[in-house]
Amino acid sequence: MKAMILAAGFGTRLFPLTIDRTKPAIPFLGKPLVGYVAEYVAKFGITDVVVNLHHQPQSVITALGTGSDFGVTIDYTIEQPDILGTAGALDNARQYLEDGTFLIVNGKIITDIDIAAAVETHQNSGAIATMVLKPNHKREKFTIVHTDDGLVTGFGDDAKPVSEEELRDVDHPIITPLMFTGIHIMEPSVFDYIPRGVYSDIVPTFYNPALRKGEKIAAHVTDANWFELSTIPRYLDISLAMMGTGDVHFGRNCVMAGAVSLKDSVIWDDVTIGDGATLYRTIIADGVTIEPGEHFENVAIVRADMVRSCEEIPVKALKGYIQGENYIVPLN
Repeated sequence: MKAMILAAGFGTRLFPLTIDRTKPAIPFLGKPLVGYVAEYVAKFGITDVVVNLHHQPQSVITALGTGSDFGVTIDYTIEQPDILGTAGALDNARQYLEDGTFLIVNGKIITDIDIAAAVETHQNSGAIATMVLKPNHKREKFTIVHTDDGLVTGFGDDAKPVSEEELRDVDHPIITPLMFTGIHIMEPSVFDYIPRGVYSDIVPTFYNPALRKGEKIAAHVTDANWFELSTIPRYLDISLAMMGTGDVHFGRNCVMAGAVSLKDSVIWDDVTIGDGATLYRTIIADGVTIEPGEHFENVAIVRADMVRSCEEIPVKALKGYIQGENYIVPLN
């Protein structure tokens, strides 16, 4: 079986951490995020991988190379001049995928979902595609996927938070909605639904028409660990949750120029932290210098010169400000 890792997105909500790279190429505890995904599929014996590229493509190529460091062999597809959407990405890679059942995985997730179990569900179902779903216990803002007797039946609105009073109402129990994990297994016949050479997203292009036609879309439901790193606060929280031991992660070539106080922070490469500095719940990007005595809490910091050279700051980005030689983004 072959796998496709989706890595073409812009990462606007992770700006400015994505100012010089695309979202899947950001470092996560010593490896590029997309490298974790490559290693993840390799654990299940899936070593033939295609990765789609669009925004800052070289950052992903630099992060992954041939794939050998992550146990896979990689072919790349380029989406230019425009990004193609998930279905369009499949069309652009169909030469690599149309020979047999294939796996699609979002390039921005960390998970221990059992792919082998999902493949077994798919094979036993006889479905054209299988969506790997997870109960949305926290009712985060993910699209609700409706199912019945092991099959996907449709898609609803985004999940909404519920009050404590609603949770305590035994007469009207709250049903935990299901959400899509960004992992799906597909048969080559999905390409019958996907137009050639145009932008198209997977739900309106394939899933909805296939359901209307009566195609079987299987649902593999799991409550395994699953994290999606799409925002800076989420990136920090998940990094801290997965550190295991210690509460600060250092990249390469970092310098502590004296006594510093660090807690619950992620430090990338080539960072210098001055004497007497205090950092709490802080992300420090490549090449940043923290001046002696500076105090930061619950922020992300990149070099100000990188932001000054930016053509524009994405609308969805958290607002920041320049302080000295750094660009500071509060996370609250």
